[in-house]
Amino acid sequence: MRLLLTGSSGWLGRFLAPRLRGAGHDVFGLDVASGADTDFVGSVADRALVDGIFGERGIGAVIHAGALHKPDIARYPESAFHEINVEGTRHLLEAAAAAGADSFVFTSTTSLMISEEIRSGAKDRAAWLNEESPPAPRNVYGATKLEAELLCRRVHDETGLPILILRTGRFFPEEDDTHRDLSGENRKANEFLNRRLTVEDAAAAHVAALEKAPALGFDTFILSAPPPFVREDCEDLVRDAPAVIARSFPEAADLYARRGWSLPAHIDRVYDPSRAERRLGFRCRTDFAAVLGALERGEQLPFSHDPSYVSPKERA
Repeated sequence: MRLLLTGSSGWLGRFLAPRLRGAGHDVFGLDVASGADTDFVGSVADRALVDGIFGERGIGAVIHAGALHKPDIARYPESAFHEINVEGTRHLLEAAAAAGADSFVFTSTTSLMISEEIRSGAKDRAAWLNEESPPAPRNVYGATKLEAELLCRRVHDETGLPILILRTGRFFPEEDDTHRDLSGENRKANEFLNRRLTVEDAAAAHVAALEKAPALGFDTFILSAPPPFVREDCEDLVRDAPAVIARSFPEAADLYARRGWSLPAHIDRVYDPSRAERRLGFRCRTDFAAVLGALERGEQLPFSHDPSYVSPKERA
């Protein structure tokens, strides 16, 4: 299939493009920054560019992974988020529908479900979040991603374009842009309990979604490593997360101590990715057990950490 991949020079794109080619797709990359997998340097906000790519290359499917992200709030005005995240998505959706594309996969974010109340830790129980949880975007990033999701729904209803929305948990390699209380590796390891996945798993999920979109028509999926918790744990996760973690991983505290790490004292949210497992047939390969296994064996950690990572669009 002749496929357009946006964000092809970015962190996800560099892992996703080779997987797509390995699955037999003819991949054309679009990004504002040049890169090994980028054929067109430009913005999805450029409607003429988008229409030209579809017309010249006979695009039959789209994975729209390009966007402005949460760290970009400090670098770009709100108008840029609307131009890229909303209008850019509209351009791609309309071009794909007009071309009779077979699949459209939209990379969204779990961030649009996280209210300030959840983020502040003010609740007396962890939020158990699935695709039925009401959206509660707290910044322009989440708000524009939600608006783009609604566009996806509307275009599907009006045209029948098969569209799958993937609300991804964290998979970028850089340091957290708001918290510095733990080392970057320690924080990332902790997040595999409730809100993180590897970039390799994120890429694999996009390939699975591309293949399933025609049969499913429209759906939304949370992507995150499977949590070792159940809903009944939510009150205890706020009060004493280490005790809950010890029920499944009694070795965790000792393994962390050897590394000089800390388990989370409390957990404010848990992403439930079980719908993706049921409907997409996709389950992340790397989870918290894999992190502990690497610690026990003294092996390299099974996730990427790069505190010096800078987005290619910023380098450009």
